[in-house]
Parts: sequence; C-alpha cells; structure tokens
Amino acid sequence: MNRAASGSLPGFAVRRIGRMNGRGLWTLFEKEVRRFLKVWLQTIAAPAMQAVLFFLIFAVVLGGSDRVTTHVAYTQFLAPGLIVMALLQNAFANTSSSLIISKVQGTLVDVLMPPLSAGELVLGYVGGGVTRGLLIAAVLVAAFWALPMDTILVRHPWAILYFGTAAAVMLSLIGLLTGIWAEKFDHVATIGNFVIAPLTLLSGTFFSLDRLAARMGDKGHWLEPVLGANPFFYMIDGFRYGFIGEADSDIAVGVVVVFAIDVILWWLAWRAVDRGWHLKP
Repeated sequence: MNRAASGSLPGFAVRRIGRMNGRGLWTLFEKEVRRFLKVWLQTIAAPAMQAVLFFLIFAVVLGGSDRVTTHVAYTQFLAPGLIVMALLQNAFANTSSSLIISKVQGTLVDVLMPPLSAGELVLGYVGGGVTRGLLIAAVLVAAFWALPMDTILVRHPWAILYFGTAAAVMLSLIGLLTGIWAEKFDHVATIGNFVIAPLTLLSGTFFSLDRLAARMGDKGHWLEPVLGANPFFYMIDGFRYGFIGEADSDIAVGVVVVFAIDVILWWLAWRAVDRGWHLKP
C-alpha cells in the first residue's frame, strides 16, 4: 500500500482545533468587518455626516453655542452625546443587518456549518458590531476636534473607553438577538425605530437631566426614576462624563449596571445560538 492510499500524503496534516477555533473566529470577525467596510460610505461616512449635521443645527443654527449646560458650553455637552448615539445605533445595525441578510439570502448555513461554538459565533458577530461602533466614534471625535469651536474635552479617558466599549457590546448583542428573532427586515426596523431610537434620544443625548427637571419644576419629579430604569441613560451619561467630567448619575452605579446588562445579554445571545433558536429548521 502506497502512502497516498494509506492517507498519509506528504505535506498534509490533520487540522486539530483546540478549546477555541481561533482561525475560524478570526475569519468570522474579518467577514463582518469587511462587510461594512465594503460599503463605508453607507456604514461609516453617512452616520458620521448625520451626527455632524445634528451638531451644526443645534449648536450653530439654533444658537446653542451661547448656552451653558452642567457648567460647560452646550457644544462640549452635545458632542459626546451625538458620538455615543451614532455608536449605539450603528453597533445595533451591524449585527442585526448581518443576521437578517443571511436569513433572507439563505446563506446563514454557511456560518452555522463550520466548527464554531455558540460562544465563538457570538464573539465574532459582536466583535464586528463593536468595531463598527468604535470606528464611527473615532471618526466623530476627530471631526468634532477639527471644528473651530473648542468642542472636545477629555477629562477621564477610562470612562470614554469603558462606556464606549460597553455600549457597543450591549447594542451589538441586542442587534444579534434582534437578528436571530427577526424573520424579515420589517422586524429589525421595528426594534430600531420604536425601541433603540427612543431609548437613545430620551436618555440625555441632547439635554441634561438636572436642567430638564429644573425647567419642568414640580412636574419633573418622575424623570429621575424613569431615566434610572433606562440603561441607555447610564451609557450616555458615563460616556459624556469621560469628556466633560460631570454626570447626572452615580458613575459607579452606571459601571455596574452596564456591565451586568452586558453579561445578561451575552448569556441570552449564547443560549439562543447554542439552541439554534430561529436559526435552525
């Protein structure tokens, strides 16, 4: 029996996968990153331009540059809110759109068949969403820094890094769960328009809780418990704290709340993928 017949061809070896399929995980992550970079005008440039236009409208056209919020100029207060808003929306969009496109095109099986565990699948998809969210945030920081308005302050870099990354992870996981549950694009749009957008816009992106409560007077007593139940508020407030050094909430509480929700969402996503919920026939 020759060597070819015995299965021991020269130059070939059996691929062995350890506790983690590192090459497979990297391939999935690279696929997700290449997917949104291939259409960067839509996935990076357009959201960044939208945030800059929001800034110019509120800070210049409506005269916001002359206002002071939480002892800093309104432009310095507004910029971090717009940055994290774009980060949240695009981290969600990346994972949710990737799953629903795979379902509609019938290519999801190409991801489920390779030897990737549920945890590796979740990590690969979430890694792509986090990368897109943080990339947009970096582009916007550079854009606002370039404006001749002294817009960007940096007081606590650790808070910017922690809350920015944790926010991207949270919305990537929510997007992943949405993509797993959804059967058509309308389902994803429903979650994005009626859940993600309201929670983002009503969590202090454009306003300070103290200033809003003072303006509403006795009618504003319900704002604090309502916002306190919204995890988006802690992400936006903590991210802004890293820039301006002031916050409407207890930063330590925000760190714990955001981390705990990320852990819960990670477990739910892992469980859904592991069981093949809405993924396997």
